[in-house]
Amino acid sequence: MREPLNHIAIIMDGNGRWAKKRMLPRVMGHREGTKATKKIVRACGELGIKHLTIYVFSSENWERPLPEVDALMNLLVDMVRQEIEDLMRNNVRLCALGNLNKLPEVTRRELEWGIERTSKNTGLQLNLAVSYGGREEILDAARSLAERVKSGEINPSDIDEASFRAQMYQPEVPDPELLIRTGGDQRISNYLLWQIAYTELYVTPTLWPDFDKDGLVEAIDEYHSRQRRFGKVLEG
Repeated sequence: MREPLNHIAIIMDGNGRWAKKRMLPRVMGHREGTKATKKIVRACGELGIKHLTIYVFSSENWERPLPEVDALMNLLVDMVRQEIEDLMRNNVRLCALGNLNKLPEVTRRELEWGIERTSKNTGLQLNLAVSYGGREEILDAARSLAERVKSGEINPSDIDEASFRAQMYQPEVPDPELLIRTGGDQRISNYLLWQIAYTELYVTPTLWPDFDKDGLVEAIDEYHSRQRRFGKVLEG
């Protein structure tokens, strides 16, 4: 029997297109997307996945029309409130990464409450990338190391991959083995740029609201069919 993956990351794309195909407002696509998120969180728990990181709201998403941004922030609040008991029942620990200081106060407060409420859970760790950008995370880590050099705490020659990683938002979380992108677009979208250096990429045309456990299992099966070389040449 195959060992469960330690970490799956997902770019949940296609909510807007799902709504447009049905001539519905974009916010309805986002609402349907939250239902898919719930199914995938539960499926990851059932499959023994240890970490699931989902791209909820990017640092670039702040440039979207204000009504859509407000709707997304409200959806995040609703999701935490409505799903917290389900997370508790399923032993899921909620965490977040990103520039949370940019969030509206009520959204940040609700998210922090959910994180605290589930902090003792020991099952799947659900990481919400909120107001997150991969370049911003790397810049924040570089600034932190620069301050340490400036203060004399470390020398520039002391900086290596391990010390740089220690300044990332979640240094204790292993790199994803698998990154899934729904919706068919072939790009990374500024997501986990440091962490996905050797992550396997899986793109499906399925729009996020239609993505389910079967789609997840198909992605995992595809991952297991690949040979991971990490830049090396394997014998045989």
